[in-house]
Amino acid sequence: MKGVVYKSTGSWYTVKSESGTFFECRIKGKFRMEGLKSTNPVAVGDKVSFEIETKGDETIGIIHEIDERDNYIIRKSVNLSKQTHIIAANIDLAFLLVTLNNPPTFTTFIDRFLVTAEAYDVKAVLLFNKIDSYNEEELLEVKYLAALYRSIGYECLGISAKTGKNVDKVKQLMKNKVSLFSGHSGVGKSSLVNVLEPDLNLKIAAISEQHLQGQHTTTFAEMFDLSFGAQIIDTPGIKGFGVVEMDKEELGDYFPEFFALKEQCKYYNCLHLQEPQCAVKEALERDEIAWSRYKSYLQILEGEDDPYRKDIYAKP
Repeated sequence: MKGVVYKSTGSWYTVKSESGTFFECRIKGKFRMEGLKSTNPVAVGDKVSFEIETKGDETIGIIHEIDERDNYIIRKSVNLSKQTHIIAANIDLAFLLVTLNNPPTFTTFIDRFLVTAEAYDVKAVLLFNKIDSYNEEELLEVKYLAALYRSIGYECLGISAKTGKNVDKVKQLMKNKVSLFSGHSGVGKSSLVNVLEPDLNLKIAAISEQHLQGQHTTTFAEMFDLSFGAQIIDTPGIKGFGVVEMDKEELGDYFPEFFALKEQCKYYNCLHLQEPQCAVKEALERDEIAWSRYKSYLQILEGEDDPYRKDIYAKP
């Protein structure tokens, strides 16, 4: 039988068959996916082949094959540096929910998510949530960030899961697609899903006032079928987004504004550091490239795993 993984708890997988029936499945033996050292060999969104086994009154599925993935979003565990975790597979759109505060989302985190989406061929959209809660100065900062990322080519929307502002636009983008919602705990992922599909009634929790961090309400990634012809993968909140090792020479290709200037650099393998006649550094000095983006690039290049609380706006 063929099916799609809708939920993964690490040892059990909920799979929806082509006929629409859900089965609780395990994997057969140990999977080795393309030599990937992953904490989860099977991810939500994976298309799998499975067989049904009946033992007494119990019927379970045994996954024996995973189809080749169109794409996936993967992150490196900040604590287990050698381990990676595939957040979801076969995604049409990856929405990153961003909040200015309560909790804060720094540009280093945004950039790492976008670099990973570029590297694994996933279209990303930024949703600036909770805009109903910002004062005038904070709204200007949100507009600045949205303008920055739009200039690079990313779609950005200011939304409010609380008031419903621009939720219809999110819904329109999601139609007939498999979408992933990601972001820190507390940015409003589950709240937004509940506005999009009230019948799901996903659990939400208040922000911890002491640390201005969200509390984990989603424990495992899970896919839901929505009434307006869309599928959503809701994911647990993540504190840090460790980028999986990339060749230093390739990293700049995943920053679209760097890649656009690559051919103008004197050296074809320019790392945009101290090389002479570097088009990226020249654009940076003319403020045509954001310093926050260049700082994110340097931090990934240098292999920093957890730079999320550093000053992101200052020039290096």
